[in-house]
Amino acid sequence: MQFPGTTGFNFNEPLIFDRSKNGKTGCSLPEIDLPQVEPESVIPKELLRDKDSNLPEVSELDVVRHYVRLSQWNYCVDAGFYPLGSCTMKYNPKVNEAIFSDKGFTELHPLAPEDFSQGALQVIYELGEYLKEISGMYDVALSPFAGAHGELAGMMIVKAYFQSRGENRKKILIPDSAHGTNPASSAMCGFEVVKVGTADGGILAPETIARMMNEDVAAIMLTNPNTLGLFEKNIKEVGDIVHSKGGLVYCDGANLNALMGIVKPGNLGINLLQFNLHKTFSTPHGGGGPGGGGLAVSRNLAEFLPVPSVIKKGKKYIFDYRRKKSIGRISAFWGNFLVMARAYAYIRSLGPDGLRRVSELAVLNANYARAKLRGHYDIPYDTACMHEVILSDKKQKEKGIITMDIAKRLMDYGFHPPTIYFPLIVPGAMMIEPTETESKQTLDSFINAMIAIAKEAIENPGLGKSAPHITRLKRLDETKAAREPALTCVK
Repeated sequence: MQFPGTTGFNFNEPLIFDRSKNGKTGCSLPEIDLPQVEPESVIPKELLRDKDSNLPEVSELDVVRHYVRLSQWNYCVDAGFYPLGSCTMKYNPKVNEAIFSDKGFTELHPLAPEDFSQGALQVIYELGEYLKEISGMYDVALSPFAGAHGELAGMMIVKAYFQSRGENRKKILIPDSAHGTNPASSAMCGFEVVKVGTADGGILAPETIARMMNEDVAAIMLTNPNTLGLFEKNIKEVGDIVHSKGGLVYCDGANLNALMGIVKPGNLGINLLQFNLHKTFSTPHGGGGPGGGGLAVSRNLAEFLPVPSVIKKGKKYIFDYRRKKSIGRISAFWGNFLVMARAYAYIRSLGPDGLRRVSELAVLNANYARAKLRGHYDIPYDTACMHEVILSDKKQKEKGIITMDIAKRLMDYGFHPPTIYFPLIVPGAMMIEPTETESKQTLDSFINAMIAIAKEAIENPGLGKSAPHITRLKRLDETKAAREPALTCVK
């Protein structure tokens, strides 16, 4: 089988400043036909430079080739498969980009009057209604900018809820299989994080929660499906235990791609759930944004949601600030609107049956990878998984090959490495999430590359220890790069 490895030209490219030559220019300006004046006569002196700005002097062709070559260094979902577990780096249909590239949306000022913004407000309102239906939750706020931002809003609500009841609960239970941002979101709101160990099967044991749950615990903050790719099948029982002691149940919704149309978290006793619109609902993401972390809550928490929300009054959509116990604004303006717009287009284009099919294919692809790689890699939890499967380097380690070596060698085969060394509870973890958008042909190519690397670990381990071999840059010293970064300074 042919792999999408690196062949042909692979250009190096200097800094744009290194291309600079005195006198080069990238534009032609007409001669000045107005009287010339001294800059000081029209611009305050303190705003004028006292020395050259040191911009590069390059031609138009230099600029074009420089940035095109740099763009070719970037790996992107339009170029290849991202098996990054927990990230849901799936291909997003271009039609959703096209629909909301209309200037009526992209150039709408966030402070435009409601009368001029009815289309945008309708999108926000109807998206919220769709998300409530998908999740089974009572109400939703769409203003958080990212998943972790939605978590933070949720934990602020947890704190406000207990304060309104005159309770000072201090602890949050967080399983070791939860997303890594959960402890940070809790700690930022002043809670003490209490780690909960998972049972041997990789899921929460109700008896463990029963032992740890008391009147000092405000909530449990879990991820479902968890970071082991497993569905927390005891979640209803766990929730009942937490609720019996007056606590709340927060579910990290970042892995909703495995549940849409199949399970409604609100029916499982969940009180708070954030959506990662950029992961599940059609926004290309990575590198810090853009994102959307809408927060859904149960009925008893609706009055605490951030403001404003969008409501429908007659035939008009308006901003509503009337939440008596609201935690207030969580973001500037109204949130990442164009992320909401893409999610709206995605949901409308797929419909209920299509969304369910998304989840079914995401689960099928992950289990296909698990079945094909069984025997070649250790699978710590070799049972039916959801959207992702966890491998480890246990077999390869016997020959001196570790997870990092496998990840580096995958680059030679033309594949982006999966998430590695996470979750932390699996030593040498490799976390693979194929998503629903990858074809069987692509998965087979990736799986065959993984199998080839597993065989190399036995027959020729040196290949892995020195990989990658055919990338633009070879094996780097990650530790040295982190502790002693070589930064080019332009003088």
